[in-house]
Amino acid sequence: MSVCTEPFVPAAQAMARVYGFPAYQFVTMPHPLASLDDAQIQARARDLLPAVLRILGAES
Repeated sequence: MSVCTEPFVPAAQAMARVYGFPAYQFVTMPHPLASLDDAQIQARARDLLPAVLRILGAES
């Protein structure tokens, strides 16, 4: 399971193709991340959780 910020989507897609997984699913989050505090990062993680669970096959 991978999570990347929006500017890195093309790189993530290219890596998936190179490694033979062109349909690899990953979760995308808004950029930037480094400037957020702990509470903001936790809020983003909570927002992403349904997509992560869906990709892992463990929907809530």
